[in-house]
Amino acid sequence: MITDSEKSIIGSNEYVEIAGIQKIPAKIDTGADTSSIWASNIDMKEDGTLVFSLFGPQSTLYSGKILTTREYFIKVVRSSHGDEQIRYRIKLPIVLGGMTFETTFTLSNRERNIFPVLIGRHTLEGRFLVDVSKTSVPRQTNHKTPVLNQELQIDPFKFHQKYIAGKE
Repeated sequence: MITDSEKSIIGSNEYVEIAGIQKIPAKIDTGADTSSIWASNIDMKEDGTLVFSLFGPQSTLYSGKILTTREYFIKVVRSSHGDEQIRYRIKLPIVLGGMTFETTFTLSNRERNIFPVLIGRHTLEGRFLVDVSKTSVPRQTNHKTPVLNQELQIDPFKFHQKYIAGKE
């Protein structure tokens, strides 16, 4: 058992290497049980072989390489909104915080997420301490926010009706 003083300290986001792909931005999420990775082209062959690609065509990390495995299982995942999804779970090698090990990821469409990989508690447990004041990946700002704030200042009531109440 690793003591707290021996655990690596990582930030709220980190660059990781997964399955030989380097410099993948990952969100460290102590509120999530499991880790998740963006996968596309997920399919099942008649012989039970799971087929998929890591990331999606619109990602700079996407290589188009088709991966296959017969070692998988499923997990019912509940989002923070209460929605349930059935996802395949696979094991992949990861390098995080200077440590190399194998961990389990659910395959999901993370196209709309800032981070293509989410690292959950089961991957972190016993290995890392998370310092939320540290970040390795520069955060992208949402370019819509300044425009929306400007619109809010012009007419708060109209803004509320349009975006929050959905009455326009």
